[in-house]
Amino acid sequence: MLSSSVKKFLLIIILFVTGQFVYAQERVEMADGLRSNGKIYVVVAVLAIIFMGLFLFLISIDRKVSRLEKENKKQ
Repeated sequence: MLSSSVKKFLLIIILFVTGQFVYAQERVEMADGLRSNGKIYVVVAVLAIIFMGLFLFLISIDRKVSRLEKENKKQ
């Protein structure tokens, strides 16, 4: 088996190599088309609403779980 430090080193190397492939791409045609039509703002707004909804949902679940844990400790 590989040691922990060797695994970390290999992971870092893999991340750097994949990062180079990401930067090698020059243009994204779909994004250019959405940007030129002004629809990119609609996409960003919808994604922001979805993420805010998920964030608020997670906060509400956290509050409910915390309340249940406190009730459980009292009993």
